[in-house]
Amino acid sequence: MAEIDARPNGDITEDRKVRLGRIQFRAWRRGFREADMVLGPFADAVAPAMTDDELTAFEALLDQEDQYLYGWIIERDPTPAEFDGPVMEQVRAYMREHVAAHVGRGIG
Repeated sequence: MAEIDARPNGDITEDRKVRLGRIQFRAWRRGFREADMVLGPFADAVAPAMTDDELTAFEALLDQEDQYLYGWIIERDPTPAEFDGPVMEQVRAYMREHVAAHVGRGIG
């Protein structure tokens, strides 16, 4: 996992650092490889710059079962309204721009 520095000037509270660490752990260790390959890198690259409200929305996504969450991310299944917001769009955009390119080159 990447070292967490969520603020451009390096100011980060201990509570936020712990929260981000917990989020990264949960995102990387889903038990569903495809979800790990999207959510882990997203948590490393994007979550540190998220607002507290966005982190709360991301944590709500992480609370969902992998098969459903992954289906929503890849837009195979309709996303319930309570999860279909800006954070889900960020996850989808990250997957398209970063993860899909690695998969095409043979990740995993």
